[in-house]
Amino acid sequence: MASEEALPAEGQPSAHLIEELNMQRRRYRPATMLAGLLILTLSALLMPPTPVASTASAGTSHTRAAPLAELTVVSERVAFGLQRPIALTGLPDGRMLIAEKNGTVRAYHPDTGLAAEPVLDLTARIDTSNNERGLLGITPAPNFARTGILYVAYTSLPAGALTLARVPINAPDRVQVLLTQEHAEYGNHNGGQVAFGRDGYLYWSLGDGGSANDPFKSGQNLGTLLGKILRIDVNRACGGKPYCVPFDNPFVRTPGARPEIWVYGLRNPWKFSIDPADNSLWIGDVGQGLIEEINHIRPSQRGANLGWSCREGTPVFDETQCRPGVRLTDPVVEYDHYMTENCSIIGGLVYRGSVTPEARGTYIASDYCSTRAFAVRPNSKGGYESAEIGTFPTQPTAFGADVNGELYVLSDLPGWLSKVRFERVTPAAGSGVTIR
Repeated sequence: MASEEALPAEGQPSAHLIEELNMQRRRYRPATMLAGLLILTLSALLMPPTPVASTASAGTSHTRAAPLAELTVVSERVAFGLQRPIALTGLPDGRMLIAEKNGTVRAYHPDTGLAAEPVLDLTARIDTSNNERGLLGITPAPNFARTGILYVAYTSLPAGALTLARVPINAPDRVQVLLTQEHAEYGNHNGGQVAFGRDGYLYWSLGDGGSANDPFKSGQNLGTLLGKILRIDVNRACGGKPYCVPFDNPFVRTPGARPEIWVYGLRNPWKFSIDPADNSLWIGDVGQGLIEEINHIRPSQRGANLGWSCREGTPVFDETQCRPGVRLTDPVVEYDHYMTENCSIIGGLVYRGSVTPEARGTYIASDYCSTRAFAVRPNSKGGYESAEIGTFPTQPTAFGADVNGELYVLSDLPGWLSKVRFERVTPAAGSGVTIR
């Protein structure tokens, strides 16, 4: 038999074995390190979190919502010199676009203020012959940073037709009209808000046709776009139209109904907004003279009938428009118009900013005449809490949010833009809003 290598001393490896072990360590070091990192990672996940310094973003996820009675709104004027500003939207680059009734669009940036010259001029297309006609709504395309496309709603020359169009911000001569609704008889009740939902579809509000008492009985008529909020797909063209109707719109298969309709039974939804958190609609519907109302419609409530002109708010308005077996959706908040300083609900939006995390999830609205600040928030029981939390500057016409979700409000005839923030206060007695 071959002679054996001398055995090492007990417990000590030979030089040959040491070299082999070193080679193995070098060969498998990455795997060993990876295993170690995995162990450290698992240990970190299992250990209690280490407290960190509070930040706005951290507070957003952990700060409890303050009771509405402990909040108040404070407004700071940041720009003036606007000519009847009526719509407001934020851009990804930090600017705010402000639509003026005559058809011009101005830009505001917190760092540089209000630009002297309009960034878009559509005055040659706009019918401004009535107090409620003009450029009505504006919103950027979801891919605006790449395309520069804006969607606008306005009353068009020569007869005030309600018009939805898109236009590159730097090429006003390239307006493409997408959809129109005749509106020649009366100049009021045009609606006009436009907004994109989280679903990528465009929503557009139209009034009932004007005058008073719903003369065309539009609110309950699914055969007209008047008195409705529409939902369309502007990213495709279908059947010769420059848009498509989403397959899950509620009246796609209803004989005689316009398939673009999302909700109906509205009088003059001058301002609505879409909460990016759940794609629900918050609608301020202007009343006839008795009630002003706020509606909240979740995606599961598509096709909701909000009542006009069978009802104004919850009170019956015209019994001839109330059909047996038709389910009506109540407003979540309504307040008195008659014999008060109130005159017209100005729908706002849900606060999703980070500066005041305890106010997140709160819907804010106002009234054109009284300027009261209405706050509404869903509660854990399936209902809503509401409160009056101060006032806004004179003649509020529209609310908007910047790229960070912070709020702004426009003032009509003074031509102001004001930034809105929340503060905590001691609750005041009797600050609630009537909920019917």
